[in-house]
Amino acid sequence: MTTPMPSPMETAVLSTDLPIKKILICDTQPMTAEGIRAMLEAAPDLEFAGIADSLTGLAARLKESPPDVLILDKAFGIQAALDWLAGLRVAGVATAVIVWGISVSEAEALRFLQAGARGILRKTAPPSTVLACVRGVAAGRSWMEDSVFHDLARLEHYPRSELTAREHQVLELVEQGCKNKEIAGELGIRPGTVKIHLKHIFEKTGIRGRYGLALNGWKDRGAA
Repeated sequence: MTTPMPSPMETAVLSTDLPIKKILICDTQPMTAEGIRAMLEAAPDLEFAGIADSLTGLAARLKESPPDVLILDKAFGIQAALDWLAGLRVAGVATAVIVWGISVSEAEALRFLQAGARGILRKTAPPSTVLACVRGVAAGRSWMEDSVFHDLARLEHYPRSELTAREHQVLELVEQGCKNKEIAGELGIRPGTVKIHLKHIFEKTGIRGRYGLALNGWKDRGAA
């Protein structure tokens, strides 16, 4: 894995203006983790905090010295990762988590984000994208790689203003992860009416599927 060298201007800014953030890696593949370590060691604003090869080992690491950002491998298992994120939230640990994997579906990404992850990334992403994700999450933002998703490139023509008041309400509830029956109950309408509103929202936004709508909402609320 090659690491792009920052320009003199970037080096000056990173080395003087930004606090150094500690990054821990938990990955099933030692060689991949070593590649990330080499990339982090070349970044003046990021500090490599170690590698854990299991979720059990990770728990011990976090108790010793919680990092600012954790890069967590999806390959440990989706449910295991979700359970671990839930435990991290309950424990009140401030570490921000990036979940990455060879592939991540929209449904999986939404579940990870709802469980508390702050970043979603592919393992095939170029080094510049990985660094952008790490820095964005370390700065307190949510970060999602557009190419992970089918419809999620941020559209400049996203015509949110063209939605009706009711469509806005439906969209906001979809973005919160609500199902059609839950939306119907919240708004006092029938599930069939919710489907009609969703059809109009899909047509106006150009986004296909409720996962795309929900993820776009996550991006608008804080992604880079």
